[in-house]
Amino acid sequence: MSDPIPIETDGAPSTDNPYSQGIRAGDTLYVSGYGPVDPETGAVVDGNIEAQTEQVLENIAAVVSEAGGDGLGDVVKVTVYLTDLEDYERVNEAYGAQFGDEPPARVCVEVSRLPEDVRVELDATAYLG
Repeated sequence: MSDPIPIETDGAPSTDNPYSQGIRAGDTLYVSGYGPVDPETGAVVDGNIEAQTEQVLENIAAVVSEAGGDGLGDVVKVTVYLTDLEDYERVNEAYGAQFGDEPPARVCVEVSRLPEDVRVELDATAYLG
């Protein structure tokens, strides 16, 4: 296996914190967790939980594409973090619309708080083989 390669793109929010947007290790890409942050403005997107979920998925797709993948089509595992499980069904609607009939494996957990007090965050693993 080749050395891990950090992946960086302007298509996803950047950070001052000590982590990469993604790390490619061989044919596997690990995408860091993202909240609903617009990469152009650095601000949390306004709107309902569905719009925020769509932004998070766009951020993940940008990192996968930068690593040489096919956006969300190469994602094999997602972890969803919600601050309120009452949002679960609405997040599912937005999530399902992006992944279609063959969604990746997934875990969803409720957490007490997320950075910038956002309501949703996702991280992902993609297979690029």
